[in-house]
Amino acid sequence: MKNLKKRRRIQVILVAFVALALSTALIGYGMRDGINFFRSPSQIAEAPPEANEVFRIGGLVEEGTLQRGQGETVSFSVTDGAHSILVTFTGVLPDLFKENEGMVGTGSYVDGVFIAHEILAKHDETYMPKEVIDALEDAGVYRHMEEDV
Repeated sequence: MKNLKKRRRIQVILVAFVALALSTALIGYGMRDGINFFRSPSQIAEAPPEANEVFRIGGLVEEGTLQRGQGETVSFSVTDGAHSILVTFTGVLPDLFKENEGMVGTGSYVDGVFIAHEILAKHDETYMPKEVIDALEDAGVYRHMEEDV
């Protein structure tokens, strides 16, 4: 009887371990395309990512670079003050998207051009995504409003 209880306890522990390992593997597999890392233009210029890697780029839309192409295709440069990266996007830009304003785009870097499939712009006059602020502060071209007080 004692031996049977010990065997059952070991079986339960093994089943629990296998279930935990399987659920961890399934979560990792499900999130493989859902995790988008943020990069600044300087980080991209220093270490260009693979063409099939999906990530986020952020910075300021460089003044004088916004060009509208055929249909809904738009190209512009995004900068962090130190480096600029050319971005192309086909679709409708957010209403608040304009030059010298913060933006974050999701897409891939192919042959020296960031091809965005999603563009986000600030939502009011004081908001800028934290990743963009950090990248601009690291480049020395942005000072956070709280520092002025």
